[in-house]
Amino acid sequence: MKQRELTGLLCVIWAASLLYGEMVAYWLPSLWSCSWPHLHRPNSTVDGARYPGDYVKIAVITDPQLMDKTSLNLASKSLALEMAQFYTDLYMRRAFLSSIMPLKPDVILYLGDYFDGGPYLSDEEWQESLNRFKHIFYLDTQGMHRDIKVYFLPGNHDIGYESVHIHNPQVVNRYEHEFGKRNYRFTAGKVEFIAVDAQTLDATAHHQENQASSSLEFVKNVSMDVQSYPRVLLTHIPLYRRDWTYCGPNRNSPVINQRILRTTDGEIRYQNYVSEESSDFLLELLKPVLILSGHDHDQCTLTHKSTSGPVMEHTVGTISWQQGNLYPSFMLLSASNIVLSDTSSAAVSTQLCFLPVQTFIYIWYLVLFIFTLLALLLWPTSSVSCWHRLSDLAGYGKQMLSGLLSATKEKNEDLECEYEMIWDAEGSMHLVKKPSNTSPSVKRLTEMNPERGSAVIRPTARKNISPESDISLSVDNNADIELDHMTKLPPRGTRSWRKIVIQRLLRTFLMLSIIAAVNVPLYMILLFKDWIDQ
Repeated sequence: MKQRELTGLLCVIWAASLLYGEMVAYWLPSLWSCSWPHLHRPNSTVDGARYPGDYVKIAVITDPQLMDKTSLNLASKSLALEMAQFYTDLYMRRAFLSSIMPLKPDVILYLGDYFDGGPYLSDEEWQESLNRFKHIFYLDTQGMHRDIKVYFLPGNHDIGYESVHIHNPQVVNRYEHEFGKRNYRFTAGKVEFIAVDAQTLDATAHHQENQASSSLEFVKNVSMDVQSYPRVLLTHIPLYRRDWTYCGPNRNSPVINQRILRTTDGEIRYQNYVSEESSDFLLELLKPVLILSGHDHDQCTLTHKSTSGPVMEHTVGTISWQQGNLYPSFMLLSASNIVLSDTSSAAVSTQLCFLPVQTFIYIWYLVLFIFTLLALLLWPTSSVSCWHRLSDLAGYGKQMLSGLLSATKEKNEDLECEYEMIWDAEGSMHLVKKPSNTSPSVKRLTEMNPERGSAVIRPTARKNISPESDISLSVDNNADIELDHMTKLPPRGTRSWRKIVIQRLLRTFLMLSIIAAVNVPLYMILLFKDWIDQ
């Protein structure tokens, strides 16, 4: 393979890798690996009655946690931070536009942690992060989609815990001004969804002298209403689970145990899960058939025990590839449009969907770059074209075939002829093939001891050569042999290793420039086609 063919092959490999890593990989969830769960059971039986597969389609997204100056301890507006923000935001925008939106959801639920340092950002910085959030998830200026209902739930990275609420209440005010109430309820199909701000539940539980929080009051008010539809509890912080609880096969990171951090005044400033008392409070009063949560950044599925029966909780993993989860994900939920029992878990079904592994894609780019450098540096300069090699191989095969077909004919001709040695005037010997005139007895003897023909030396064919001519011929032949030997000697090294290395580097740079000239524009087109608003 010649260098130009190698360069062309590498151009094709790079183009295919870029097309897959920057575009096709994001199509796979909606085209192949993920679908609405109700499609797997178009008709189901509940309490002995069959009902059609009529559902409201709901997409669940959590923990995008847009990177800011608090994320990597990088200076605000620094190049490193800007690059990290761009590639993280681009991944989530591609995931949303190419993986989630083609599934055509009717409702989108956001389970909190939209910003990373939300409580600690100035109003200007918070507004900048909000604009990025709207751009990533294709929201209009009012924070809504054009034809899709959207519901938001606050996270601890958006409004903080009890300590932030007490000392910096404007953080909560600006969140509610943009995203709406922190505690509310809505209906999708024939399923009721209860959104609860869990960041203050344990604050009240551990400080009985304080006035009941809005979250607790909201939960109590909901519990007093007649429950007409099955309920789904939405909370950013997962409910209590015992240490080392198994989270199912979809979890990739180690299990995180309960951890509650408090200030010197006893105010909660961080917790992994809602306390056991608050969890029981929510389960007993709301009686949900399903719980959806976030906060953990990794997938976790477990079952809680309650007086109304077992309740499944799905903790959805982060949608970002920069938040400690190698396998970002989102969830699809189908809510029945048919009125079922208020305790029927058949009213909702879920499907966990995984997004492209961005880390693996970048690792492949790095491996391909190293392979490209080594191939261009070490590829031999005297390589023969692969097409020429294929042509030679075809010609060799043709010669072998024709040789096999003519082998028998040549053997018969050799057995029926003899060779005569004749010297010409210059003393060179020649073999001349002549028909054999041997008698039948000699021919039979030849057949008994076969050889490839016979040679006859005729004395009359010899030429008398004078001693002087013999000496002259010998000298000439020796001179020719010596000259031929000199011409076959390898040439002395006229080029130093330094010159060879420089030539190799220049050749590699030229080939890399050709590959880059083809693929860099392609990469830039793929990079910005999803980033620019259509």
